[in-house]
Amino acid sequence: MRNDAELLDYILSHIDHGTTDLGDEIWYEPVENYSSQARFDSERRLMRRLPIPFCPIAALPEPGSYVARNAAGVPIVVVRDLDGTIRAFRNACRHRGMQLAEGSGHTKLFRCTYHGWAYRLDGRLEYVPHDHGFPNLDKDGNGLVPVHAVNVQSGLVFITQDEPVGPGALESLPDLLSDDQVLFESDEHVDKINWKLTAEGTLEGYHIKPTHPESFFPYGYDNLNVIELQGPNSRVCFPFRRIEKLRDAPRENLSLDRMVTLVNRIFPFASVTRLAQHYNVSLAEPESPTRTRYFSYKLTLPITDGGAVTEEILARAKKDAAFLSDTGNKEDAKVVSDIQAAIGSGANTHYQFGRFESAIGHLHRNLARYLERLDQLERDV
Repeated sequence: MRNDAELLDYILSHIDHGTTDLGDEIWYEPVENYSSQARFDSERRLMRRLPIPFCPIAALPEPGSYVARNAAGVPIVVVRDLDGTIRAFRNACRHRGMQLAEGSGHTKLFRCTYHGWAYRLDGRLEYVPHDHGFPNLDKDGNGLVPVHAVNVQSGLVFITQDEPVGPGALESLPDLLSDDQVLFESDEHVDKINWKLTAEGTLEGYHIKPTHPESFFPYGYDNLNVIELQGPNSRVCFPFRRIEKLRDAPRENLSLDRMVTLVNRIFPFASVTRLAQHYNVSLAEPESPTRTRYFSYKLTLPITDGGAVTEEILARAKKDAAFLSDTGNKEDAKVVSDIQAAIGSGANTHYQFGRFESAIGHLHRNLARYLERLDQLERDV
């Protein structure tokens, strides 16, 4: 992956020659894959057997911090325990299966609100009210059930629920988030779309001028992006016009902060986007072929001079996030909603992604590869 100085020279070459990155081939994706229940069920089974980003580590700043949500349809809670270790459990009491946590917050114990069973942050069963009613109960054998694996890499918490079918995103994961970035906003929302439509919209600049004529295009370029592939992941760079001010800048210790938007697609459901004044981490939880829940985390830029996050830095980050929410995000949402509405029209049997859109073909190619691997493993059982 190019460093910022190499990326600058590469972008300037594209600007000077009126070019953009091109893939080797066109990818044809069956329209059925955006609406098929069978395909959705296979994708969900796959996601339980791959490392999937669950939240940024910044969402778990201290012991007792937790995040609880569904992942591939399974209630999961991730928590930082008293020793600072990040753990992930199936979010279900061992008595009657009641979920123990909701949303995000801070706690000293996970206590069931049905019958009061309580669990330590490391998952051990700590307390059972009226325990004489459960003679011979083995507390050590009735703690919270952990997921298969937890990995903390690049500032993200990955969970693998069941025996993995491969390394997935962890095969080649670049550095993404740093320890000094501060989480200043998080939210969730539901869109009545297939998750792949949103992913596709972040992976090409071919649409910038027609879709964002007054929001993004005045600051950027039409159909100019740099695509870098990293295992099943990818990074797409969208430069701002002001990058040309750096033509004569020294290349040593050069930073492209505020000069580009960098979209890192973390295979398959997540993205980490470096924007002008903040980072956005977007995590998708597909709930049906035509319904997706999105979790968004907004963080400050890294502090490069050893300083602290000031009120001024926070204010700029919040303003940048508000601009994005009020403009580009709404324009993209309209596009994907209209595509979803037309999926059943019969107009297309396949969508064709051209050479400008090679990062989208890369996503679909790797998803198909892993689904084939899953299918083979399931047939062999």
